[in-house]
This record gives sequence, structure tokens and C-alpha cells, in this order.
Amino acid sequence: MDVIYTIWLRSVKRYIRSKSRIVGSLGMPLFLLVFMGFGLNSVVVIPNTGENYIVFLAPGIVAMGVLFTSIFAGIQIIWDKQFGFLKETLVAPVTRTEIMLGQTFGGATTAIIQGTIILLISFLVGLSFPGITGLLIAAGFMILIGIAFTSLGIAIASRMEDMNGFQLIMSFLIFPIFGLSGAMFPIDSLPSAFKSLTLFDPLTYGVEGIRYGLTGASQINPLVCLIVLAAFSVAMILVGAYLFRKTSV
Repeated sequence: MDVIYTIWLRSVKRYIRSKSRIVGSLGMPLFLLVFMGFGLNSVVVIPNTGENYIVFLAPGIVAMGVLFTSIFAGIQIIWDKQFGFLKETLVAPVTRTEIMLGQTFGGATTAIIQGTIILLISFLVGLSFPGITGLLIAAGFMILIGIAFTSLGIAIASRMEDMNGFQLIMSFLIFPIFGLSGAMFPIDSLPSAFKSLTLFDPLTYGVEGIRYGLTGASQINPLVCLIVLAAFSVAMILVGAYLFRKTSV
């Protein structure tokens, strides 16, 4: 546990000390939340709920902030490879699984911090306070999203050496994952073929879980969301741990 904690603390300290990283990661989510939210708020009403658009959009943007930060946390693996830190860590008398878990929890923690910042801003632009229970539900789904997609990022980074290549692959993955998640549109209004496609996207269940916590409404049963996202998180941890054990420096 000491190894996991030490690597977790290193990731969190690096994040907190990098003010430009914090501010830069907020750019796209805040742009969508403020400009798209206010721009469409007066003309879009979500069917069957009567919610205005900015209330519907806010949970999806919170999930977006967690997703983007968590999945790009894997670049730390490549960075450590290039600068020799990973080699020094791997020759230490600790297991690679412990190292991977420390990186995963560190990346997930920074993603949750990022999502929390966006959540606080959402309250300022129109999202109502959901109560402590609602916040805890939303926080639980944010944690699962952070763990799942940090593990995915680490799994991919474990097989790569080039940071630019990693960023290109992540960009190729991240936008379809976010775009199909129902973060910006109600999935119940989609044609059946497209709706089926969104249900294969694990982020859909995270978005709907956060939306249930923050607004009390969800297009998918929140218990189903919890089961699917928890199963996906466990699967990604196992895949990430397996591929990280195979990594070479």
C-alpha cells in the first residue's frame, strides 16, 4: 500500500503544481458548458422532462472533464519511460501491479478534481444544488469514470513509446466515446440504430449516472449504470495491469 500511496501522491502533486495544466484542461468543457449551454438554453427543451438545456448539459460536461483528464493521464507512463523514472521504479522490489494501481488512482484523482471544478462552475451558471445524496451519487460515478478511463489510458500507453502517437490515438478514441455518450443530446430521442450504438459506449452509463445524481432524472436505470460502469472499470484495471506487466523500458 505504501508503494501505491507514494505513486498516487506523486501524480497528485504534479497535477496541483501545474497550474497551466489545470487551466488548459478546463478550456473545452467550459466553452461547451457556457457558450453552447447559454446559446441553446432559450430554444431547446428536453422532451418528457421540461428541463432547460443547460441543466441537461451540465452533467455531461462534468463527465467530459473527468474523461479527458483521466484518459490522458496515461501519457505519464510514456513520459516516465523517456526520462528513466519508470525504469528505476520497475527495478525496485515492488510489483508492477502496485505501480500500475498507483498511477491509476493518481490519474483518477486528478480527473475527479477537474470534474469537481467544472461541477462547481455548473452551479454558478444554472444547475441547482441536488443535495448531499445527489452529490454522493454523482461523485461515485465520477470516481468510476476516472478509474476506468485512466486504466484504459495506461493500458494503451504501456504499449507505446511516442507521446505524439499516444495523443493522436487518444484523440481518435476520446471524441467518439464522448460524442456517443448522450452528454449533449437525449439518447431516447435517437433512432433505434443510433441508440443501440450509444448503449455500447461505457461513458453513456457514467453520464446518465451523474445526471441522475445531479438532476434526479436518467434515461437509463441508475442501478444498471452502476453495474455496467463498475464492471467496465474492473475490466480496464485487469487489462491495464496485464499490459503494464508486459511493458519494457
